[in-house]
Amino acid sequence: MKSDKFFLLLLFLIAMAGCGGSGGGGDGGTGGTTTQPVKTLSSLAIAPDSAAVATGSTLSFNATGTFSDNSTSDMTYSVAWSSSNPAIATISSSGTATGVTAGVTTITVSSGNIRATASLTVVQGSSGGEGSSGGDTGGNTGGGTGDNGGSTLVNVLPITVNGSLCSGGSYPNKPCVSVKICTPGSSVCQVVNDILLDTGSYGLRVFRQALGSSVSLPQVTSGTGSLAECVQFGDGSSVWGPVQSAEVILGNEPAVQTPVHVIDSNFGVLPRACQYPDATPSVAGYNGILGVGLFREDCGDLCASSVNNGMYYSCTASDCVRAVAPISSQVKNPVALLPVDNNGVLVQLPSVPSGGVPTLNGNLIFGVGTRSNNTISSVTPYPADSYGNFVTQFNGSNLTESFIDSGSNGLYFPASSSILPACGYPYSGFYCPSSAKSLTAVNSGYTGSPSGTVNFTIGNFATLVNSSNNVFSDMGGSASGGFDWGLPFYFGRNVFLGIEGKSSYLGSGPYWAY
Repeated sequence: MKSDKFFLLLLFLIAMAGCGGSGGGGDGGTGGTTTQPVKTLSSLAIAPDSAAVATGSTLSFNATGTFSDNSTSDMTYSVAWSSSNPAIATISSSGTATGVTAGVTTITVSSGNIRATASLTVVQGSSGGEGSSGGDTGGNTGGGTGDNGGSTLVNVLPITVNGSLCSGGSYPNKPCVSVKICTPGSSVCQVVNDILLDTGSYGLRVFRQALGSSVSLPQVTSGTGSLAECVQFGDGSSVWGPVQSAEVILGNEPAVQTPVHVIDSNFGVLPRACQYPDATPSVAGYNGILGVGLFREDCGDLCASSVNNGMYYSCTASDCVRAVAPISSQVKNPVALLPVDNNGVLVQLPSVPSGGVPTLNGNLIFGVGTRSNNTISSVTPYPADSYGNFVTQFNGSNLTESFIDSGSNGLYFPASSSILPACGYPYSGFYCPSSAKSLTAVNSGYTGSPSGTVNFTIGNFATLVNSSNNVFSDMGGSASGGFDWGLPFYFGRNVFLGIEGKSSYLGSGPYWAY
């Protein structure tokens, strides 16, 4: 497996380091008038088109309009919403449904005579156990309600993009979840917020500072030493620390025991390849990373067979040397260990209008086809290769190293300056077209089929980040070699990930589906 593909945070932080105040407005002026053709609304689409919510919980729907000139627009806030049975679920004027009692209702969105519908299943909520308050965590963690963020569905973990589960001052398009981490075989637990949801990596990584002093995790051994790991990210940063055993609780799913990577720059003797790891959550921009990507562990056969794997080390009091890591000792995707919902995940996030929004709420749903809330017929699976890649055709090129990564905060891909001009300092590396640019790409499975068109928009990065919003659907930057469909790809879509070697109604993993 290739090394993990994380968001380009460092590039963003470098860009932001040189900016102080807010951005200026555009040029004013007047001009001549022209007669423009009148465009009319042709159809509406609602997303998700099938979903589930617990009694007392909420779920956000969004509406997209297609017009007579084939243009589209987010119409979530300008259409009428209704529920066929308000006794089962109500819905607000902005598309937020609230479960009232168990049953099924139809959510309808309409504008004049144009309408679209979605099915909403409401299930009876269940209470979770009480979370522990934990120790010294610098204000980024806290006692939970057992469901790590408010959901009462067994297989649902709430996501907030730059919302309540994220630490203050976070970079744009940061999806956060909450994870409960326990000393194995005990009731001593810590609920940790500000965990980056990353579909481009595999396994749980958490800063030592976020665990506090109450949770004690047994060390995983490597020969006569302690197993440690160095992970290099795509932005040039890295994290280092020991591999330790923990009980991990995702939402209201049963606890699973698994090796986790405890991020601790003071552990052992830093190897040459990991000389400048992130030392604190504030430096990294998160308390940890939950990798729920396509694979069961973070390295696989390479690290189990080769001492020169570049990730795992055996540490004694005097040194840390490269080492093999048996599969049983490697940091594992905790979703693959769940007793029922273990074959993949579904990410549901509402659409985001042009110009962005301050925050966004959605759900990470465990399992594919294991329950009614993760069975959706109107999606197409795109098989991935053994590296997790599929193919994107863009601007005449076949980009064979393409993937869908919630940990990347934008869409990153190669584009000439004639298509998308680059930003100047301090935003070098991002795209800054004078006006929003509508683009088209074609995604295919790694074998060439199936294939489907993706329409997307790239806005002016400088204008976006100098606004009062934090969540953007049109943030993009340059990359070489492949197409990193980052978090904006998830907005307004049901995106499934099928874990390698596990089957579902969508096929056998690894695959992406939307």
